[in-house]
Amino acid sequence: MQTDIRRNPGLLKLELYCKGMRIDDSFFNETRQGRRIMRTRAGLGSGLELLLEDGLWTNVPVAEDFAKSSPYILFREDEKLVIRRDGDREKIAEVELSPKPEWYEQKTKSSDKMMSRIGSLQGTYLGIYPSKVCEYWLEKPEKSNCKFCSVGLNLGVDDADEKSVEEVLEVVIAARNESRITYVDFNTGHYEGDTYLDILEPYVRRVKEETGLLIGVQTPPHNDLSRYDKLKKMGVNRVSFCFEIWDRERFIDVCPGKHREYGLDRYLEAIDYCAKLGQGDRFSFDPWVSNGEIIAGLEPPEKSIEAIDWITSRGAIPTVCVFRPLQATDYAHLDPPKTEDMIPIFGRLYEACMEQGLPIGVAPNVHVSLVLLPEEGRYFTKNPRKFALKEMALAAKKQVFRRKFLGDLEAHDRRRAEKGIGVSQSA
Repeated sequence: MQTDIRRNPGLLKLELYCKGMRIDDSFFNETRQGRRIMRTRAGLGSGLELLLEDGLWTNVPVAEDFAKSSPYILFREDEKLVIRRDGDREKIAEVELSPKPEWYEQKTKSSDKMMSRIGSLQGTYLGIYPSKVCEYWLEKPEKSNCKFCSVGLNLGVDDADEKSVEEVLEVVIAARNESRITYVDFNTGHYEGDTYLDILEPYVRRVKEETGLLIGVQTPPHNDLSRYDKLKKMGVNRVSFCFEIWDRERFIDVCPGKHREYGLDRYLEAIDYCAKLGQGDRFSFDPWVSNGEIIAGLEPPEKSIEAIDWITSRGAIPTVCVFRPLQATDYAHLDPPKTEDMIPIFGRLYEACMEQGLPIGVAPNVHVSLVLLPEEGRYFTKNPRKFALKEMALAAKKQVFRRKFLGDLEAHDRRRAEKGIGVSQSA
């Protein structure tokens, strides 16, 4: 592993997650072209969206208390953005602001709402939380929300409440045309009666039918697992289950609502079931991915590694977030994790996925700013050449899948044009 942060952009991405960044006054000397800091119901995002070397997208904490003591400072120098380390003002890296799309400032025709209040880019994909706030936040006399979560705090700040299918579709089409997105992620919280899939299905059907884009769904685990078979037939490409914590006692403390309503085993059962749904597609380029999501930094690193090994052993792909003590949350007072504790976790994330032959990094133009992706864990391996042959196979699969996806997208648009239906521009 390259330990010089100036030569390892993956390490820089991780270090900035853990330590945040300060912003020098010189940054504001010119009109900003990047994306503003947004607090939406998508969760962990509270930072400045940047592009690092090697095409890594990141969301850097700048508003949280721990970022105020960060050794890293962002300067504007000769029309360039430079991160320097405090003390000796050492230059760490040149970076770019993630581009802000014009559609952020446009309004929907169906409701006259700002499009950025309907959906927001998280890296290069579109994240949408279409329904009401997670009901854990609404319980009285005492809420049972996950203690790291800011969902209930952000409602109405940069994110509209409930969103119609029409206005969501408008935003998806605008993001496809201008931002060239290939993937839309729909997210909900807990709702009494397991209604979250019922709520999402009209959005999924309409967006898939009219755009042909890849679609993901992130909800609690439904009690009827056959609903995931139906989602797959509907055109959903990814299902994700955020159980957050592997240690069972810690899970109860961190996620009291999830423990009461579902329990850790129900999350794991759903991940396992959905992973099996995609096993026949491993070589067919018909994308279907089951994700198990955890937060690193709220339990010992060895527990996060145990979770990674379990998820990958089932044929699912882990998503690993770095704990961020967001303002006004129950865990705002906690320290973020140390970089050195996170390195083994992300190194293992990459190695476990490669050992199991999982299709990481295959989907075209999906770069995530809020997490280090499994393929980005390669920056933390001691022997990156160990999986050279599998890396070559993945690269070939990525090219084939991209050609197939773009071909399918063109065919989708052509069919709609032949029926006299309006067509979106290709990604």
